[in-house]
Amino acid sequence: MSTEENPAAAPRSLAEALRGRDDVSLAALLRSRPDLITPVPTDLTQLATRAGTRASVVRALERLDRFTLQAAQALAVASDPATYGELLGLMAGDDGDPAVSAALPHALGTLREQALVWGGEDRLRLVRTARELLAPSPQHPSPTGLGPTVREAAAGMSPGRIQEIVATAGLPSTHDSVSALEALAGLFSDPERMSALLDQAPSESVEVLERLVWGPPYGQVTADPAPRLRWLLDRGLLLPTAPGTVVLPREVALRLRAGRAHRTTEPVPPAVEAAAAHPPRIVDATAAGQAYTALATVEELLKDWHEGGPAVLRAGGLSVRDLKRTAVALDVPEPVAAFWVELAYAAGLLASDGEADERYAATPAYDEWLERPAGERWARLVTAWLAATRTPGVVGERDAKDRTLSALGPGLDRSAAPEVRHRVLALLAGLPEGAAPDGESLLARLRWERPPRVVRTGGGAPSPYARRTPAQPAEGARGAAARAETPGYAEDGRSGAGGEDDLRSRLARWTLAEAEMLGVTGRGALSSHGRALIGAPAPRHAEAEAEPTGPGDKLPVHHRQAPAPPVLSPAEQATAAAAAARLLEPLLPEPLDHVLLQADLTAVAPGPLQRPLADMLGVLADVESKGGATVYRFTPGSVRRALDAGRSAADLHAFLAAHSRTPVPQPLAYLIDDVARRHGHLRVGAASSYVRCDDDAVLNEILADKRAAGLGLRRLAPTVLAARTDPAALLEGLRAMGFAPAAESAEGDVLIARADAYRTPPRTPPAPVPDGPPVPDDTLLAAAVRAVRAGDLASTAPRRPVGGEAAGSAPGELPRTSAADTLATLQAAVLTNDTVWIGYVNAEGAASQRVIAPIRVEGGFVTAYDHTADEVRTYPLHRITGVAELAD
Repeated sequence: MSTEENPAAAPRSLAEALRGRDDVSLAALLRSRPDLITPVPTDLTQLATRAGTRASVVRALERLDRFTLQAAQALAVASDPATYGELLGLMAGDDGDPAVSAALPHALGTLREQALVWGGEDRLRLVRTARELLAPSPQHPSPTGLGPTVREAAAGMSPGRIQEIVATAGLPSTHDSVSALEALAGLFSDPERMSALLDQAPSESVEVLERLVWGPPYGQVTADPAPRLRWLLDRGLLLPTAPGTVVLPREVALRLRAGRAHRTTEPVPPAVEAAAAHPPRIVDATAAGQAYTALATVEELLKDWHEGGPAVLRAGGLSVRDLKRTAVALDVPEPVAAFWVELAYAAGLLASDGEADERYAATPAYDEWLERPAGERWARLVTAWLAATRTPGVVGERDAKDRTLSALGPGLDRSAAPEVRHRVLALLAGLPEGAAPDGESLLARLRWERPPRVVRTGGGAPSPYARRTPAQPAEGARGAAARAETPGYAEDGRSGAGGEDDLRSRLARWTLAEAEMLGVTGRGALSSHGRALIGAPAPRHAEAEAEPTGPGDKLPVHHRQAPAPPVLSPAEQATAAAAAARLLEPLLPEPLDHVLLQADLTAVAPGPLQRPLADMLGVLADVESKGGATVYRFTPGSVRRALDAGRSAADLHAFLAAHSRTPVPQPLAYLIDDVARRHGHLRVGAASSYVRCDDDAVLNEILADKRAAGLGLRRLAPTVLAARTDPAALLEGLRAMGFAPAAESAEGDVLIARADAYRTPPRTPPAPVPDGPPVPDDTLLAAAVRAVRAGDLASTAPRRPVGGEAAGSAPGELPRTSAADTLATLQAAVLTNDTVWIGYVNAEGAASQRVIAPIRVEGGFVTAYDHTADEVRTYPLHRITGVAELAD
């Protein structure tokens, strides 16, 4: 039995309570609060001190579920120390609540595990910093809506006034104020006497108490209070705390609340309800289609940026204009375009080139990604999405400096995003297979698991709720109670509890939409490859396979939530992603090797095309429409583009004949031959540039055309025109006039214009911004626990004075001995295999205490097994301040 459970050995401090824990319990503490292990504490006293710091306590409170946080808030208004029965009464009330009684031991165990509560069940103590954060005060009312105790509220009152209140309340007078206040508190806490007192109260006075009972407990009165207020003031049911301000004492409020610290306790998490159910095979097929669309969208995005994408803004990121252009090119809304751009960036497929004229482009990893099977390419995208902290949903919003947040720019990281994504998918995995969740119930569950941020606002002014007259509240009792749950607290820079639009709720909504676009879910339900992606087990109940009568039918009953899948390590996540890819691969459509040519100069691809076919068709024709079937249109410009890429008319005819399930239409054959016949008839080179043609009539036509005025053409010879513009501009100008010129080299050969695939230098994907220190693995936890135990042994082991010179007697003081005594004691310890205590100062001047078992002493060094570090180390003798033997 631990000291926390044994009244005979009750701990006197948090450090003693931690000292009574076993290694498993200490490891659980460090796992749940990883900030305590960075760096590893030297001993348990330092661990307890660190666990009580404000930043660490706030971080721990923010990660409690709603019921556990309510338990901590109840302890903050209970006596210090409190008994388990008192805590249960505050949580369940006088009438009791079986659900609260069943859930409270687990909540208290969580508070104990995280070192927020210590002591036995008869002496429960909330860590002092947590009590300061959660306890009520005039500046910071309690989240429970309770005010100060009678003793705290009457601290500034005169003894005579206290005796008057006691007498008016019907209590015998006492000799001192302390006993008078205790008698008054006893009256308010006694149900029978309190009921008798309230039976005498005017109905208007009772209405005032009802307005204040659920908080805020402060109100304002005039110098001459109304009779309904005077009756309450004379009996101590309202006590003055400042001129013109009164408060409802905690004992009175608790009695009026029937002992409850909260208006509503939530011991059981709200269930995630299923809004609709679909056959699992339909879910998987829909998700697979979305997954293929995701791959095609990323390919289309980066293909559009093959020759170098948009320029990088000076402050970083894409401009609004470039994002709009990208959205038009992908045929999606701008927020969706921002998501695809950020996804490619997170997966390492897109980056800036780092040049002076910095632009975005595909990375070399993109070419490697293209060669992978479709399932593996999808797995890389979703793995990057799960771990990314960059949140495209905030693109277009403004930061703290009122600057617009841009896609691929700074300021998009939200460290809670990975945890929310994993949790949302885990809750979906808890539903029956094929079930889509009700969005509001999902958000309610997330808000229960992680209530809005509990960070007390600064400033010393009284709460604005204290400026209300009790007789005339600013809002009804229901609204006041709702506001009183967290008065004086702020969430993400906004006052109040955050409501529907807090960050975690927005992240959850974005997760549902993004999972659907990526094919992790289908029709809102988690797919089989989505389950594998997060390591969730397959559904165990066969009834989950039953098909509903319609795709939108409501499920008739609540379903028990399956256990949440564990948070995976990077290696486990890679294994899970590979398993998900194997499940997805058979569901993806097989690429086709043919198209259907039509007489209206279009080609229809009835499905996804093989990459060589799609690449060639993308050069020879323009995409006219997308969807389940892609429509390509052949134009003179598109055919000329294929000829510029080095293809001949014969090559194009052979290509179309080989890949069309229908005969090549005659109009398309005529178009290819007509463009090919004129292609290269004109030759453009560098003079600045020139045009040459064997047919001088064509050159005469060009010179006579008014559209050629801007090209600065002049005749050099019957078959040659010179121009002031560069060859590229001359090519574009002549093509705009309806000609089909071809570029030529200095040797007179036709240049083949191939689209250059511009790539950035090798780039690493953006590193996620962690939400605090990472959770340590089991190996690190075991080593940390050993180090803390050894350090604690070194700091608490009894010492014995050496050689007539006392070792340090003050706690934490290093032993001090002469050099001769130090050497002699260490040499003797080598011979006797004893363990000794030394003081050591390292090269940086940091002092520490160590318990060592010397192995040898030679050459000015001592080699010893260091129990503190749990390893063999060598120490210079001149850095040892002193040595002392350990007591038996």
